[in-house]
Amino acid sequence: MTLAYGNMPLDRGTNQRKNKRWLAAEFTREDTLFCVIHEGQCLFDRDEFLAPIYLSKTQLPTVTVDSCIYLGKGDLGKGNLDSQKPTEISIFAIDFNKLRFSTQEALIEMGQWQELRKVTANLSAIDASILALAKGLVHWHISHQFCGQCGHGNRSVEAGHARRCSDCRNMTFPRTDPAVIMLVERMFDDGVARCLLGRQASWAEGMYSTLAGFVDPGETLEQAVIREVVEEAGIIVENPQYIASQPWPFPASIMLGFTAVATSEKIDISQDDLEAAQWFSREQLADFSIHSALKSGEEAPIKAQYKMSSGDSISSYLIKAWLNKEIGQY
Repeated sequence: MTLAYGNMPLDRGTNQRKNKRWLAAEFTREDTLFCVIHEGQCLFDRDEFLAPIYLSKTQLPTVTVDSCIYLGKGDLGKGNLDSQKPTEISIFAIDFNKLRFSTQEALIEMGQWQELRKVTANLSAIDASILALAKGLVHWHISHQFCGQCGHGNRSVEAGHARRCSDCRNMTFPRTDPAVIMLVERMFDDGVARCLLGRQASWAEGMYSTLAGFVDPGETLEQAVIREVVEEAGIIVENPQYIASQPWPFPASIMLGFTAVATSEKIDISQDDLEAAQWFSREQLADFSIHSALKSGEEAPIKAQYKMSSGDSISSYLIKAWLNKEIGQY
């Protein structure tokens, strides 16, 4: 099982990329490709299938290796890249704002900018993973312009995988914030197993998801699961069981999926920011799945009251796996 954004085919070259001569050789190879990130969006062609656009060095003649981020090198399999270049190639990412105005204009004419999560369903697993990494690293550079110790400017080093202060020489590295996301279940007195889902007011009408939250300092993942469920819904849980993880560079997280068993059932959302939370049976979740699977423009025979969270998220995976009795105790 591979969740969205987790099918990375590239060898990140952790040791090699620190060698400037090696990096320059990869940068100047004829088959090296570049992906451009513009205010968090990725570049796609204008076709309805939205194939990602990877650029060659000849299309970016003024770009320097120091302005790019090395993503890695590898066999790209049968992704959208197959039709453009052979396997075992290197890919770099670059911030649109680092390009000359003439190049920016050319890219605007060439394709369209789209939020990655809105088009992930149309992409190969490989393309989605590469673009997510590019998006996350470009965001990190933008948000770490200055040194956290002395306030002077930071400069990109180690092929874009670190930043060094121009004054005190302090090194800063990309961070990943762990977040737990959990499918909470309970067997009710009527003999029906139910799972706990919640929603925030900003979400689409009727959309529900598994509960989630960031791990606090000095806290185990299991402790985070127990604490977050109490904080968000007032439900006591036990026996957290790890299921799977998913890269989530939006902007800098990893989602750690769990199941847990509730020992209480009265929901209280007054202490957190959830708009609503409730228990759902598998019979109810089956309606979620039917309606969430409808294609664009297709009408449901009966208007769905509830919607499942987006298909690219581990939340959707956990809900469907519990629905199919692939995870959980009940």
